[in-house]
Amino acid sequence: MVNSKRAQREKSRIQPRGSTYVKPQDLSSGLKRVREAARRDSRIRFTSLLHHITVDLLRKAYYKLNPKAAPGVDEVTWSEYGQGLDERLANLHDRVHNSRYRAKPSKRIYIPKEDGRQRPIGIAALEDKIVQQAVLWLLEQIYEEGFLGFSYGFRPGRSPHDALDAIWVAIMQRKVSWILDADIRSFFDTLDHQWMMKFLEHRIADPRILRLIRKWLRAGVSEDGQWSKTVVGTPQGAVRLYWRIYTCTMFWTYG
Repeated sequence: MVNSKRAQREKSRIQPRGSTYVKPQDLSSGLKRVREAARRDSRIRFTSLLHHITVDLLRKAYYKLNPKAAPGVDEVTWSEYGQGLDERLANLHDRVHNSRYRAKPSKRIYIPKEDGRQRPIGIAALEDKIVQQAVLWLLEQIYEEGFLGFSYGFRPGRSPHDALDAIWVAIMQRKVSWILDADIRSFFDTLDHQWMMKFLEHRIADPRILRLIRKWLRAGVSEDGQWSKTVVGTPQGAVRLYWRIYTCTMFWTYG
């Protein structure tokens, strides 16, 4: 049952969603300026962003990853990559900034669902995880300023418990006539790449950042050593910011 006493106080719980949460005060001055610009102008398009992907940000991204996570198609574990970390990150940074970085396909595995079916999960290669996390932190500075207050899914510093608390307050302390429970069927399986890029281009005008995201969308999946192209969809376990940008942009544009 929801903690009604805390819900009555209507205070948001600061509960990071996973280990990749970074407090605003821990951001670099450059990322803080991006957030301030997004806060000042909700329509601004950011034309120069890649320079914020620094070696230091990549290092923070590496240390925020789960050290015990299963490896992707590269078969490189977190601890193995940490051997000679400075040299590896400097090389990765150079490849990202000189368009020599190549995204690897996600390794597909299956986990059982409660109804007996299998849920496909994509495991990214370690370097892809590092760059994706750094880009995620960068894009969050832009999009978090525009997401509506009732949006909780996959957002930093918010959890399902916070959403339940908000529902409790709405039901118990507001006049509510009806409740709608809806779900997007197979979102990650049917994500339209072209529309995803169009939505990103509403705010992102740096072609280098857009090129990175296209690489991840087109990297495909590897299952039992066989590569397959992804025309639509993105592996579950990939960058969850896709979901937030896609649904919120649809709400702003067509809602």
